[in-house]
Amino acid sequence: MEVLGIDVGGTGIKSNIVDIETGTSTHEKFKIKTPTPATPDAVIECLKTTVENFNWQGKKIGIGFPAVIKNGISLTASNIDAQFINYDINAKFSEALNCDVTVINDADAAGIAEMTYGKGKGVNGLVIFITLGTGIGSALFYNGQLLGNTELGHLKYKKSVFEKYASNSAREFHHLSWKKWAKELDVYLNHLNLLLSPDLILIGGGVSKNFDLFGQFLNVPVKVDTASLLNDAGIVGAAMASV
Repeated sequence: MEVLGIDVGGTGIKSNIVDIETGTSTHEKFKIKTPTPATPDAVIECLKTTVENFNWQGKKIGIGFPAVIKNGISLTASNIDAQFINYDINAKFSEALNCDVTVINDADAAGIAEMTYGKGKGVNGLVIFITLGTGIGSALFYNGQLLGNTELGHLKYKKSVFEKYASNSAREFHHLSWKKWAKELDVYLNHLNLLLSPDLILIGGGVSKNFDLFGQFLNVPVKVDTASLLNDAGIVGAAMASV
């Protein structure tokens, strides 16, 4: 079964048609910039462009979105417009796209894909999946079951929250070397270990492909690995969440 999966991030919107039986993308990935400001109307126009790009005629669309999503309602808006707070996102997106749309937290979506088809497959105990991008997304799994809508990137740190110091956008904004940025990331990962005692930490997001440049500077008393699906996990997991 093929489903259109869309990964809405703070800076970009990525999409592809996914064979959810195998977890593989079947077309060329489509990318578009996240609008500024990322209001509901502006995001919907980008989603319409995405649907038109694939000439999508299927019945279902899955969308990973940077917000807490409960019962089809988006409750937060850390890296998007505040109009998305308490927004009936499943219904509004379904109506706008004339399709059955299921929206899930973006990190949860990526985590689902990695736990099904990647390095989290078959891992028991507690797995923390994090995405390092515009912010820090997190997904928590215990014996393969998702504990949804964690926002572990928003744990308090210094004068703000961890994602303001250990996300990839923080590295770029402050022009940090890989080593200096890894020191902040190391503090974050050790803090997660202190709080939750995970059995495995998986790192996803676009920066995960550069793990060889910063991984050597991490010193965490638990296995830390990169997600095998890398930056496509969000698209795959979003599609999976729709069925």
